[in-house]
Amino acid sequence: MNGETIRADIVVAEETIPWWLVLLQGIIALIFGLVLLAWPAQTLVVLVTFLGIYWMIMGIVALVGMFFGGEHGIWTVVFALLGIIAGIVVLAYPLYSTAIVSSFLAILIGILGIVMGAAALVQGMTGGGWAPALLGVLSMMLGIVLLANPFFTVASLVLLLGILAIIGGVSAMVFSFRLRAAG
Repeated sequence: MNGETIRADIVVAEETIPWWLVLLQGIIALIFGLVLLAWPAQTLVVLVTFLGIYWMIMGIVALVGMFFGGEHGIWTVVFALLGIIAGIVVLAYPLYSTAIVSSFLAILIGILGIVMGAAALVQGMTGGGWAPALLGVLSMMLGIVLLANPFFTVASLVLLLGILAIIGGVSAMVFSFRLRAAG
């Protein structure tokens, strides 16, 4: 990208997004990041609870949608009922659900890292070059680390998410003042 393209992006943003909305987004992200760093476990419980509410609502919407011309397949019913049941379980047992859902996601990401890393390693070894092979090895190592201790991984990811939210919030706030000054 050259300087003209970047400037054109800023001009488009100036015309479509009010500066104060970008500032508000930055403030919310900053607060969210600080809350994640201050109370990681409690914040994770709240996030998983919202996920449970989402699953339950989506399951109900899918079932109701079937009666109004939606998809009528057996899989729709199965996934809708699973969503409702998962939502109820998460809401009934938020602490256990937080540990289980978070660990399951860490394990799933670890398995995917190993599989994708192995595929990249094979690609690198069969003429793709050293870069895919190196990335494959790194991906497999990360997958093994995730599988070795999913609880530590979850705690680390929550803290990393908090740090990224703070950085993103501050960046959005700085950008909002640049928008204001340019407008």
